[in-house]
Amino acid sequence: MDIKAAFGKAVKLRRVEIDLSQEDMANSAGMARSFISKVERGDANPSVTSVKKIADTLGVLPSDLWLKAEDYLSK
Repeated sequence: MDIKAAFGKAVKLRRVEIDLSQEDMANSAGMARSFISKVERGDANPSVTSVKKIADTLGVLPSDLWLKAEDYLSK
């Protein structure tokens, strides 16, 4: 698993935990649903600004998402 896939997995896990659809998440973050989907699949390389918007929408710090992604990488 690469870092983009691990980050995407962390985003999806948090989104599902708070029972938020990709559509609702995208609308709240001011992003396209297709971009959120690409992030979650590890097909997008989100900017620092996008990571912040995603984290804010998910109610976590960007570092929380990165730490979870690092956990996935170490397994």
